[in-house]
Amino acid sequence: MKKVAILGATGSIGNQTLDVIRQDIDRFRLIAISANSSYGKVIEIINEFNPLYVVLTEEKAYEEVKKYCSSANKKIEILFGMEGLNTIASLSEIDIVVTSVVGMIGLVPTITAIKSGKDIALANKETLVTGGEIVISEAKKHNVKILPVDSEHGAIFQCLQGNEISSVDKILLTASGGPFRGKKEEDLRNVTVDEALKHPKWNMGKKISIDSATLMNKGLEVIEAHWLFDMDYDDIEVVVHPQSIIHSMIEYKDGSIIAQLGSTDMRLPIQYALNYPKRQKAVVEKLDFYKMECLTFEKPDMNTFKPLKLAYEAGKIGGTMPAVLNAANECAVDLFLNKKIKFLQLGNILEKCMDKFIVKYSYTLEDILELDKEVKKYVNENFGK
Repeated sequence: MKKVAILGATGSIGNQTLDVIRQDIDRFRLIAISANSSYGKVIEIINEFNPLYVVLTEEKAYEEVKKYCSSANKKIEILFGMEGLNTIASLSEIDIVVTSVVGMIGLVPTITAIKSGKDIALANKETLVTGGEIVISEAKKHNVKILPVDSEHGAIFQCLQGNEISSVDKILLTASGGPFRGKKEEDLRNVTVDEALKHPKWNMGKKISIDSATLMNKGLEVIEAHWLFDMDYDDIEVVVHPQSIIHSMIEYKDGSIIAQLGSTDMRLPIQYALNYPKRQKAVVEKLDFYKMECLTFEKPDMNTFKPLKLAYEAGKIGGTMPAVLNAANECAVDLFLNKKIKFLQLGNILEKCMDKFIVKYSYTLEDILELDKEVKKYVNENFGK
């Protein structure tokens, strides 16, 4: 039985990970979970799965769950904040840590888990975008597997099985195009938050939905792919595929292209990561080729959707520049969700931050965390009023 910790158990990926475990309960034991403020959902998870450890990162939620466990006589250790995240990420009884928290908060506990020898089912983009060099170095040092949970990286990972990375010519990273595919700059001047949140294919959290609307999500995935698969940025190509049936492809040096197809359901890559290298009975609806619609492909519009272009630039610059890009984006998305800036300002803010902050090529984890604070402070002070 594989023992699992989920960082971010109440979010979209966390919920779907719980469903994968629920449908194969004899194979998995949920040992620990974390959440931010959704204490009602946490209590439901406690009652269903009986984890041994629970972490809350919001004080009121922490107190509510603690009070509930005391009144219900639940023998669960309730922990708080970053210290709690690091504790459950390094528990001796854990086999694999699913990192599905959103944002920079996932970086430190992921590195803690790696240093403790835990395999990582990675769904937190910011971990590799901001600290890729450190994370990959530590994973190699501690002989830890980083198993991608993103549908695209999970697809690439599957397409690589049985082949050497040296035989790959390029990665073809598919993108749905988001809710504004085909739109031009003049069409996007006055889009609302609600319009930006309406993804045509995937049901996701608010932050990742906005990133999908700007194509920043694909930009972050390009940087992730660089670190996960040791590929040059010029060999990572984004292809807009609106049907989201092909989740990504690998083009080999001989011209062969291997693609991974599947339902638009995140439980498939989650299940593969949790069970790797084995496959188990399907938890998703299988494709019916007789009912499948036409598959189409387009080139992304990087002039209208500037964040994707900036992500390539940040990745190629390297050093701390992707961390600058990520911090600026996290803060700008928050401002947009709170209706303090317009949609098109998102890309402009990223560009201004990349121009302002000096790149470092020798840095520590602490430097990355401090830079994250500095960039967010700059964005809030200059664009958030």
